[in-house]
Amino acid sequence: MSYKIEALPNSYAELGEGPHWDVATQSLYYVDIPYGKINRYDYNENKVYKAQIENETLAGFIVPVEGATDQFVVGAGRRVLVITWDGVAPTATVTKTLFEVQQGDDRFNDNRFNDGKCDPKGRLFAGTMKYVGDEFEHRYGELYKYEKGGKVEVVKSDVGISNGLAWNEKTKKFYYIDTTDYEVKEYDYDFALGKASNPKVVFNLRKTSPKDHLLPDGMTIDADGNIYVATFNGHTIYKVNPSTGKVLLEIKFPCKQITSAAFGGPNLDILYVTTSSRNNEPEPAGTTYKVTGLGAKGLPMAKVQL
Repeated sequence: MSYKIEALPNSYAELGEGPHWDVATQSLYYVDIPYGKINRYDYNENKVYKAQIENETLAGFIVPVEGATDQFVVGAGRRVLVITWDGVAPTATVTKTLFEVQQGDDRFNDNRFNDGKCDPKGRLFAGTMKYVGDEFEHRYGELYKYEKGGKVEVVKSDVGISNGLAWNEKTKKFYYIDTTDYEVKEYDYDFALGKASNPKVVFNLRKTSPKDHLLPDGMTIDADGNIYVATFNGHTIYKVNPSTGKVLLEIKFPCKQITSAAFGGPNLDILYVTTSSRNNEPEPAGTTYKVTGLGAKGLPMAKVQL
């Protein structure tokens, strides 16, 4: 398989994350977490637009709102906000706070939302992590579910770094990554109720010693049910068959910290990949890439139903 990796123009983010492909606008949305910035790559213009969320210094994820053209939900600290952005202006405005988590307990003061994504029914799943100090020492994170109408519940506690999320409607499965577990878990998933159960490990990234463990980060899934697991310290996205655990392909990048991926493009056959330049990683770290020639297609990503 000869795939091709190309950088998107002017796509740098210090901690690029949360890629979401919007079919309606043929745009890739993603965030730059430590600055409260959101970005939109316009496929037809081959151009990236960048915006600062007013008065915010963190943006963990971005998901478009169903039925609106200029509204999104973003994770900002321990709040999920509804913001308004036309996709072009240099500033996005906060409309309201949708919900807050982990309030009133000093242990959670240094927590923030990390990855967030919707299941195919438009339920928002988003999780927290500690972002000051050692994320591997304290498991203060949680994974939450927001349902249309405002119901919020904890899906999972005892989380180190809440990260990658993916669903397979055909096999009724949900995939979830807690980076500090060094693995991908598969759950049975009830799409009618939005309930995950019976976790089992389908991909393990532990090596011979903790310092060599690969750190699984964001994740996506293709139409055949294969998962694509980004590694924050491994230069690589692994294409994995979750029913066998077999690695089908290793997609290698010119930088080390690969944060997440999403299928997009007119045919949903381009893999867009975000990266990070944290800890003074040299160029081209922080670039957002497109990978073509994979011979795979993704699934349309769901918008959040408020």
